[in-house]
Amino acid sequence: MDALAGLCYERRMSRIKLILAYDGTDFVGWQLQARDRTVQGEVEAAIAKIAGKRLPVQGAGRTDSGVHALGQCAHFDAPEQLSRIPWRVSLNCLMRPDVRVVEAGLAPYPRFHAQYDALSKIYAYTLWHDRSHVNPMRRRFVWDVQPLDLAAMDQAAGMFLGTHDFRSFQNAGTPPGPRGTVRTVSALWREPGPTRAEITWRIQGDGFLKQMVRNIIGCLVAVGKGKVAPADVRSILERRDRNHSLPTAPPWGLCMERVFYPERPEGPEGPEDRGAARGRDTAHDEHQMADSGGGPDGPDDRHQRGPAD
Repeated sequence: MDALAGLCYERRMSRIKLILAYDGTDFVGWQLQARDRTVQGEVEAAIAKIAGKRLPVQGAGRTDSGVHALGQCAHFDAPEQLSRIPWRVSLNCLMRPDVRVVEAGLAPYPRFHAQYDALSKIYAYTLWHDRSHVNPMRRRFVWDVQPLDLAAMDQAAGMFLGTHDFRSFQNAGTPPGPRGTVRTVSALWREPGPTRAEITWRIQGDGFLKQMVRNIIGCLVAVGKGKVAPADVRSILERRDRNHSLPTAPPWGLCMERVFYPERPEGPEGPEDRGAARGRDTAHDEHQMADSGGGPDGPDDRHQRGPAD
């Protein structure tokens, strides 16, 4: 406040964008909790040591307890005089080794928002299919299942493509956000995993309900074990009822890999209306990331988006 002029000056802030990777095993998830260790809490504590006060961090999605990330996106606002410090190096020096800042810098436009501006996201889920053992170096990142009928799983995967009401695949008891339970899955495909005993399924969409990815993977595994016919998946989707016996895949096989954003802002300061258009969805996105198309490198031979139902 300028006592002579009677004017109040607002301190200028700069928006900082972060890309984070973390091993989710020892976290109760992304979202800040009063007593438990969370990724958001870890990052905010490190920022506070640099800035001298708490600066809230907004993530692209709220991963659940035990879920990992390679490309979680987040942002926070810092005083302008701190905008040019080496945030990546500084934060990594202050955090425990199970969470790391991969990239850090000024946001691409002033009103960039890690959650509301996200166009799509990619999640990966890794299955271990060797009956004899699980590699102890991989046990925190895979779901141990028996050998599966991959052809049947491929057939079932196609049922999830397009725009559907995914109520049958949301977490039971979780109320939907303003967007409701309709989401669009643009790609769902499998690739060899990091070792010969692993298969990684990747799913890309414009958003995901709480535990939606894990429930879809649980369904695919049930198909691969012969417990569910591929053709039955469509009827499960159309039932719009979570009260079925399909398993939920455990969290430790799931990883948030990437979030995609517009290359250019939709106005002079960014896509400020995107949040309103998306309903300011506060529902648990297990999870949010991806590209339009068949994954980061194009469609190849993976499942592609079909016509909306």
